[in-house]
Amino acid sequence: MGLVASETQFHVLAVDDSLIDRKLIERLLKTSSYQVTVVDSGVKALEFLGLIEDGCGSNDTSSNSTRRNHHEVEVNLIITDYCMPGVTGYDLLRKIKESTSLRNIPVVIMSSENVPSRISSCLEEGAEEFFLKPVQQSDVNKLRLHLLRGMG
Repeated sequence: MGLVASETQFHVLAVDDSLIDRKLIERLLKTSSYQVTVVDSGVKALEFLGLIEDGCGSNDTSSNSTRRNHHEVEVNLIITDYCMPGVTGYDLLRKIKESTSLRNIPVVIMSSENVPSRISSCLEEGAEEFFLKPVQQSDVNKLRLHLLRGMG
């Protein structure tokens, strides 16, 4: 029964500063057989992806600890809240799309606010989808299309 799910397990990085929303998206993604990493800020997402150093400020090239996570785990899709303190979901989207190594990873933005100009700017910047919170199982079901397109 679980053979199809085990063939390819996609890894999703979920970013949200709200504990309740993180738990909800994590549960929905795991229900759909995704491997999930959850972080509570845009800064932690950038660290996980290897786009910024992990706070020690060392530029020593012999230290591979700052890029460790990026090389250990391949992320197939990023789903992020739009409105977070510090690095917003929009900032995260822009940094990912500016990165030569990460720009092909599909990014999905979530928000509890239905602001058409915000949705347009995210899609123009390269977001695959814009989901309104609370995210539903039907939203999560749309992710597979982007994951499969990214693989091909």
